[in-house]
Amino acid sequence: MKSLYLFFLFCVIVACSSTKKVVTATEKPIAKANTETIDTMATQTTEVIKMTDELIVPEDDTNTKITETPRVEVNKPVEIEKDETPKTISFNHSTFNNLLQKHVSEKGNVDYPGFKADYKILKRYFSELKQNLPEDSWPKNQKLAYWINAYNAFTIDLILKNYPVKSIKDIKDPWDQRLWKLGEKWYNLNDIEHQILRKMDEPRIHFAIVCASFSCPKLQNITFEASTMEKQLTKATKEFLSDPERNSISANDLEISKIFQWFSKDFKQDGSLIDFINKYTNVEISKSAKKRFKDYNWDLND
Repeated sequence: MKSLYLFFLFCVIVACSSTKKVVTATEKPIAKANTETIDTMATQTTEVIKMTDELIVPEDDTNTKITETPRVEVNKPVEIEKDETPKTISFNHSTFNNLLQKHVSEKGNVDYPGFKADYKILKRYFSELKQNLPEDSWPKNQKLAYWINAYNAFTIDLILKNYPVKSIKDIKDPWDQRLWKLGEKWYNLNDIEHQILRKMDEPRIHFAIVCASFSCPKLQNITFEASTMEKQLTKATKEFLSDPERNSISANDLEISKIFQWFSKDFKQDGSLIDFINKYTNVEISKSAKKRFKDYNWDLND
């Protein structure tokens, strides 16, 4: 704004200078009168500019706020806030699921020759397991799904490596052979069952993992999945307990699988063994019911 006023004053001064030059060429009385007039105009103009300047730009007025337009730095990189939420990868078990659908019946009978014919596909699943070892950040159900499916797939592989065989017990140290590498570690079936799955405090895993034997729980013909884990574990437990070839249950008498004897501690986390069984049977078992354990049939589940 001041620049405009200064320009205006400059124009007045120039005009005055031009007028003075013209006056010098005329008679002296007239020049004197014009000079006085011009000086008066210049003085008044300066005063007007000064007054206007004081009104428009009140430098000492503390109540006046001047808002500056923020400068935009075009080339400055935009800082994006990092998302610290841990990302969880849900491992896809579809390769193994397709094999189970193809080679395992509704009753849990396993077609081992069929698996042998599709052995390359089974090995592909092992490669997928190896490349997706669970991390600590994985939710519990995702870890359960990974290790239950791995245990069942490795058990099938153990049988295939020794097929034909009548029983898993015909194989030397079947649960102690370190045959499968996941990450940088070699695993056996005992590692997975006792050092991983049992430590997750979920007793129903004993009805999900299968030892390739007749008296074992049946091998489900679909994989266990994190999103349906609770439903699947409950279903597997109820099916096992209601199977008369594996358990005979009445209100006052129990003839049950040796699984309940071998892993009795696992089933007593929230009460007695009978308390656990009562959650998954339609029979109300008496707390004083007699218990005995069935002989275990190790014949192959084919």
